[in-house]
Amino acid sequence: MAKRNKPIHTLQAQAIAALWHALAGRRLTTLWRLARWTGPLVHRFSQREREVTEINLAQVYPDLDPAARRRLARESLTHSAATMLELGLAWMAEPARVEAAIVEVHGRELLDEVRAEGRGVIVLAPHFGNWEVLNFWLSSHFPFTAMYEPPKLHRLDPVIRRGRERMGASLVPTNPRGVAALLKALKRSEAIGILPDQEPSWGSGVFAPFFGRPAYTATLLPKLVARTEARVVTGVARRLPGQGFALHFLPADERVYSPDETESATGVNASVEAAIALDPAQYQWEYKRYRKVVQKLEGHPEHESFRIY
Repeated sequence: MAKRNKPIHTLQAQAIAALWHALAGRRLTTLWRLARWTGPLVHRFSQREREVTEINLAQVYPDLDPAARRRLARESLTHSAATMLELGLAWMAEPARVEAAIVEVHGRELLDEVRAEGRGVIVLAPHFGNWEVLNFWLSSHFPFTAMYEPPKLHRLDPVIRRGRERMGASLVPTNPRGVAALLKALKRSEAIGILPDQEPSWGSGVFAPFFGRPAYTATLLPKLVARTEARVVTGVARRLPGQGFALHFLPADERVYSPDETESATGVNASVEAAIALDPAQYQWEYKRYRKVVQKLEGHPEHESFRIY
């Protein structure tokens, strides 16, 4: 069966890569128009994305009017569609075009000050706006290392890896060898990137509040801080629809520096919340952020209120 599926996967990868190549030359106004057409279709016909997005929004914004939450869900899926359509730009367009699309940079001094002190800087990069544009800018301006896990469609791996590394980023695996590489980069006073809003595997995280509800959160950050005295900032590339991107670098919540893993994870989630507040529609709400709470409480009917998926 695996051999039979091989040609199909190859064709899928080739078609996706060809689409990215075709879109790489399009204007941002065109890409945004396509997203505004695609997003509502995803909301209407993709039950999984619609339901998870609407459930998450009901959890984090319980006081928001239901009609307003539905509008926010549609807007969020439109921004997610825009991110997918912009991957060709971030990975394949002429670097000068991508640089020109970054029309604002706020808080760069946070990065410069830390590096001037001879410390490494950890950039928390949540799934907000277009994080691939953020990667492009960071790896263009600083020695930059980030963890990388190959996509499920393995034949896209060389395309994605080439796109992410083209400005000098160093990609390391999501295993102990990768963690060692992150530590070395920080000790060289370089920048590294961490995705703070992906659920880690069991044993690699703790439950910490995210918008007031427990979410399983990675504990890699306090380990890196304790061994390197690095400083932490949150970084996002906020989309300015049809115009470009505004980069925002924000001071991380001070709790991220706590040696207590739960306290540090609470600070990480608070930092993500602060970034989301810039424009909640640009966050990727279709990710099951509270999934492990459901797994943990399965078989415990007294906790039925936590069963959100």
